[in-house]
Amino acid sequence: MNHDERPGLEARLRAAGRPLLVPYVTGGITADWTGYLLAYQEAGADAIEVGLPFSDPMLDGATIQQASDAALARGATMDSVLADLRATPLRVPVVVMTYTNLILRDGIARLAAAGVSGLIVTDLPLEESAALEAGAAAAGIALVLLAAPSTPDGRLREIGARSRGFVYAISVMDTTGERDVLAGTATALAARVKAVTGLPVLLGFGISTPEQAAAAGRAGDGAVVASALMRRVLDGATPADLGRAVAALRAALDLGVSPGTPHAEVSGHRG
Repeated sequence: MNHDERPGLEARLRAAGRPLLVPYVTGGITADWTGYLLAYQEAGADAIEVGLPFSDPMLDGATIQQASDAALARGATMDSVLADLRATPLRVPVVVMTYTNLILRDGIARLAAAGVSGLIVTDLPLEESAALEAGAAAAGIALVLLAAPSTPDGRLREIGARSRGFVYAISVMDTTGERDVLAGTATALAARVKAVTGLPVLLGFGISTPEQAAAAGRAGDGAVVASALMRRVLDGATPADLGRAVAALRAALDLGVSPGTPHAEVSGHRG
């Protein structure tokens, strides 16, 4: 299916009609890594974030760095990850997260050929994003922008106006990684972003448990969960194991679990 025939990322997310869940996997982390994609899909993911392994992932914490190192050690490349995506029958949209160096040279065309619906370039300054923004739009790929608690109001309005698909709200001023509670800055940031855009607002960075995912769903429009899942993969979890973890996140989001409600741990260490 070419991009002209495929609904846009925002439309596909809105069609879900529920709090959104976007689990993450590092492309190429294991030989059977696409099995995680299928498990996520069957467990109720509304989209899947795929990280392209990169040797210097500046925004990523220790777990995602280890996941990227594992994929690179296996010989994973942007081309091999995209080839695997092309060969995997997915009903849900894929959003690729990467860094500028991997995407500058004909990266958009390669993503489009693999059926990718969205793109997050974590180290691309807003002031330098116009060319990539235009190229992505022409290819039918939503360039998703990030907002942080420190983002000034004027810049936040620009992010809200220029982002496509959804706005990725970074809940803490830190790298990615598991945390015991959802950061207090998350709710305030979600409210600020929702005030300047009609796009879905997804909270990420540090969302590790079903309870935290539910809190993100109440504060914004859903959650991105990454490090908690990749830690389990690094510890040997199978696609079926992660499917159960994502199903627990899905159930919590759908129920809007209140703080203090008992839950199963995505990390697998408790419960």
